[in-house]
Amino acid sequence: MGHPECADRLRAVLHALEGEEFQYLMREEAPRATLEDLTRVHSAAYVAELLARVPVQRFEQIDADTILSSGSGEAALRAAGAVIFAVDRVMTGTPHNAFCAIRPPGHHAEPDRAMGFCLFNNVAVGALYAREVHGAERAAVIDFDVHHGNGTQAMFENDAGLFYASTHQAPFYPGTGDGSERGVGNILNVPLAEGASGDDFRAIFADMVLPALVEFQPDIIFISAGFDGHTADPLAGLNLTEADYVWATQELMRVADKLCDGRIVSTLEGGYDLVALAMSASAHVRALMGV
Repeated sequence: MGHPECADRLRAVLHALEGEEFQYLMREEAPRATLEDLTRVHSAAYVAELLARVPVQRFEQIDADTILSSGSGEAALRAAGAVIFAVDRVMTGTPHNAFCAIRPPGHHAEPDRAMGFCLFNNVAVGALYAREVHGAERAAVIDFDVHHGNGTQAMFENDAGLFYASTHQAPFYPGTGDGSERGVGNILNVPLAEGASGDDFRAIFADMVLPALVEFQPDIIFISAGFDGHTADPLAGLNLTEADYVWATQELMRVADKLCDGRIVSTLEGGYDLVALAMSASAHVRALMGV
C-alpha cells in the first residue's frame, strides 16, 4: 500500500543494530502488554473495540492516516509491552537505560482514539506503570519527534506528577502543541518553524527543555524518540542530523545521572526515511550505551 509507517522501518533499525559496535547490546523479546497495563491510560472500551477491529486479512481503516492489518493487534500489544519490560529492567538497575525498537509508534494515541499511525500510547503506558508498580512518583517524557505528541499531552496535562516536554515543527500535524498549552504547569511545548536547524533545536533544548526537566526532578525519564525531524525525512521540514540526536541523548543522560540514577527508557516514534531512520536510531543507541 506504500504506507510510510511500514515494517521496513523496524527492519532498517534492527539491521543497523547488528553492527559489531552493538555486539554487547542486551536484546530482549517484547512481551504483550496486559489489559491492566493498557487501561491505566486508555479506556477498557477503547482497547476492546480497537483489538476487535483488527482484520483477519486485508486492512481496516481507522482514519485517513491510521490503518490496521492482521498483525497490528499483536504488534501494538508488544510495542506497549516492550516499554513495560524496559521499565522493569531500568527500575531495578539492570541496565540503567533501554531503547525500545517498536512499531507502531504511540504518542498521538489519545485515551479513546487512535490517530497518526498510533494505536496505544506506549510511552504513557510505561510512565503510569513505572509509577504504580515501581513507585516512580515523578515520570517525565521528553519528545523530540517532529510532530507534537497530542496523545501524551492529553494523558498528562492534569497530573502534576507527570511531565511532558515536546520540541516539534509548527504549524504542522496534529495542530496541537502551542507554547500556551501548559497543563497544570507540567507541560512544555517549544515549537520550531519549518526549516529550523540543528542549532535551533539545540538552543531551545538547552535553554528551555533541560532546565524544566531538572526543575521537575524526575524519578525516571522517558524519551519519545522520533527521528522524523531529520533533514532527509520526506514527511516534515526540519533539518536535524544524527549528531543532534546524539547531543540531545547525551544531555538527557547527564540529567538522568544526576537526578534518577541514569534511568531512561527510550521508545521509537516516527522516522520515515529508512536510511536516516537507521542512522539516527543507531546513533541514539550508541549514545545510550556510552559508546
